[in-house]
Amino acid sequence: MNANTEYELFTREVYRQLSAYHHTCFTKVQHNIKLKGRSGCEHQIDVYWEYKKDGITHRVAIECKNYKKRVPKEKVCAFYGTLVDLDDVEGIMVSKKGFQKGAKQYAEHYRISLKELREPEGEETILGGINIGFHIERKRPLYKVDKKWATEHNIDVPDGFIHLTPVDDKLRDSKGIVITSLRTVEDGSSFEDVYLRTISLGAVKILEVKYEYTKENRQRNMYIDAEGFVKAILKDALGENPGVKIIRQLP
Repeated sequence: MNANTEYELFTREVYRQLSAYHHTCFTKVQHNIKLKGRSGCEHQIDVYWEYKKDGITHRVAIECKNYKKRVPKEKVCAFYGTLVDLDDVEGIMVSKKGFQKGAKQYAEHYRISLKELREPEGEETILGGINIGFHIERKRPLYKVDKKWATEHNIDVPDGFIHLTPVDDKLRDSKGIVITSLRTVEDGSSFEDVYLRTISLGAVKILEVKYEYTKENRQRNMYIDAEGFVKAILKDALGENPGVKIIRQLP
């Protein structure tokens, strides 16, 4: 299947889904059909859309232009020639890259609808965003190690309070029996026979625990991104509706 046919089938599925979304009573959405004009000539139609609304049957020929650049006026003129020969058929031309100025002017005069239809790009799937402020407070314990005990066990520790990495939050006596936990120890608590099991030094005798507190304010932008649910972007190229219509994911 070539890229042009894929784009035509993509267009057909989008208009099928549009009909379902708007609860339109549609008769058919067909790909690659031929319609006979008043002249007796047959015209190839990329996508043919027929639906009923308010009791009126609408017949629409959709011309698909899978171009890498904007569609020129000549292509719209040729499509208008097809529409003139057909009996009561409206026209829509879709393109990935939009239309040149002359093409828009011609289409607007002859009431041909121009649409940009493509897969989403960049941040087009972002539905909304919010700025959230965070206030973070951290509480970190510092330990004063018994220097005499450390010297007896050939452990070199600096004076004052230091950081240690405990195995758990339990404080034990010399027999290994749990006395309390760091979660319940208040700032400035002192001890006589208390040990903290650490990762690097093993069980360390501590004399006192105090806490250092840090505060931080952060700002973060959070976005609602519907990338996994958006399949197509469809919008009017003539400014009839400058907003972008998001189509739900196609089957």
